[in-house]
Amino acid sequence: MNIYITCPVRGITKEEVTFLKEYVTSLENEGHEVHYPPRDTPQDDPHGMKICLNNREAIIWADEIHIFWNPNSQGSKFDFGMIFALDKLVMLINRSDIKPTKYKSFENVLIELDDTYRTKKAEGE
Repeated sequence: MNIYITCPVRGITKEEVTFLKEYVTSLENEGHEVHYPPRDTPQDDPHGMKICLNNREAIIWADEIHIFWNPNSQGSKFDFGMIFALDKLVMLINRSDIKPTKYKSFENVLIELDDTYRTKKAEGE
């Protein structure tokens, strides 16, 4: 399976980097192809357009999107818009850290998408 990881690239903690590297390694050891932007998307683009184009192609390529959600990550919000528009299957990596809100929010949408993912997986889709 082809998996795209959405996660912060800038402002990420050392603990998050360690966790995500281990997560990616685990997926790859299971035989999945993984696009992990900190590793697989060149970050030396001074304007950001090449980064956005590269990530868009990787999102299109992916069968599933795994999101490590950090509401402070502007790039993750941009990716999420593309992911939503492309109607991709979404799983939250850090689901236990994401709390529903009493108002409309990205968190509520992500939780609903994650619920759909888990239901489909449980049904064998």
